[in-house]
Amino acid sequence: MSVVTRFAPSPTGFLHVGGARTALYSWLYAKSQGGKFVLRIEDTDVERSTEQAKQAILDGMQWLGLEHDLGPYYQTERFDTYNQYIDQLIEKGLAYRCYMSSDELNAIREEQEKNGEKPRYPGTWRDRTDYPEDAPFAIRFKNPKEGSVVFKDHVRGEITISNAELDDLVIRRSDGTPTYNFCVVIDDWEMGITHVVRGEDHINNTPRQINILKALGAPVPEYAHVSMILGDDGKKLSKRHGAVSVMQYRDDGFLPQAVLNYLVRLGWSHGDQEVFSVDEMIQHFSLDHISKSASAFNTEKLIWLNQHYIKTLPASEVAEHAIWHFAQQGIDVSNGPAVADVIKVQADRVDTLKQLAEISGYFFEDFAEFDANAAKKHLRPVAKEALIEVKKALESISDWTAENIQNAINQTAEALGVGMGKVGMPLRVAVTGSGNSPSLDVTLALLKQSTVAQRIIKAIEFIENRENS
Repeated sequence: MSVVTRFAPSPTGFLHVGGARTALYSWLYAKSQGGKFVLRIEDTDVERSTEQAKQAILDGMQWLGLEHDLGPYYQTERFDTYNQYIDQLIEKGLAYRCYMSSDELNAIREEQEKNGEKPRYPGTWRDRTDYPEDAPFAIRFKNPKEGSVVFKDHVRGEITISNAELDDLVIRRSDGTPTYNFCVVIDDWEMGITHVVRGEDHINNTPRQINILKALGAPVPEYAHVSMILGDDGKKLSKRHGAVSVMQYRDDGFLPQAVLNYLVRLGWSHGDQEVFSVDEMIQHFSLDHISKSASAFNTEKLIWLNQHYIKTLPASEVAEHAIWHFAQQGIDVSNGPAVADVIKVQADRVDTLKQLAEISGYFFEDFAEFDANAAKKHLRPVAKEALIEVKKALESISDWTAENIQNAINQTAEALGVGMGKVGMPLRVAVTGSGNSPSLDVTLALLKQSTVAQRIIKAIEFIENRENS
């Protein structure tokens, strides 16, 4: 059997963390089995579905690198197909017209609740044929009255639901549109879905969908219902816990590799291993190793993973994502060193790519002003001579390398008879605008020799203005 899995989000909002994890598990299982991964947009809720949300899902999947083999399919483009199957069920006596209004049904459910009963449709129109003329009607599926639905869940083991617990599901509304639970059944069948990975909130839908599949003579896929993700306070993950949108993590400076690694461990494990490349995830992933317990989101651990990937991935790979953050901050990186080279010297100093862009602007463009505290401490009149002399030493370098730059700084300090800090710190503030940077030799080596000279002149002028004010 060729494995086919699917991710089928509803486009009523952004791609959230829980959805992304479900997509990842589904994608990983398909890849681990040499199968196919389907992306299906379940937009039957026409009123709440938006084009913006559809695009947000596509963007999130693309950013994470969870490429689909088939799709994206849109349910609203398949209504004719669903209705053909509904008509077949009606002809076979497996579905029927229901003329009960919403008000009638709500009144019945209220009465049932008062009596401590489970609210459900009582089957009023199940066997009736005395249809009123020109009255609106829905179509309901004739759910079996006897027996039970039994299925083996990869996460939860065997699940048994009595058919007596299930009422007759509406499969087509009175306006002629098919409903979610029916569309899912037809799509899973026609798209050859063999394994359905989805959230535990769908467990109640599963027996209904299995009964419809059996009524149609369709194969029943295997299921894996994953538990929810909680915040670190034990409550359902929400905006109060920080970012819940996948793209918000991109905006905050996280690498997709870090987010994927973090998500895969939110409910799945392979021994004590914490860090996984995508290839390792594919190699080791199994539906049967997904935990049935809810997982708690830990932002600190995600930050740790992000820092790990910034430091250990090839700098060129990190640069592909970092360039976006420079652009967001209005920094043009085309006139400076290679972004990958900046990452090599800054990786140990940041947790996120957003931070990296924030502290690395001076590599690509001049800064508007010196950091006030750094300038007050290091751009004083006593530093003027050191800057003049180190400028001369740096301008005399014929081969602009970190080693030669360091030698020029050392020689300047020796000639002036001062410690390295008396030369290095004013020079750092002059060239970077602040008192923090990677080691001076590699920092200056990434800048043009002429740029370094111009910034030293700017610092000397700053000191002279202070003297004269």
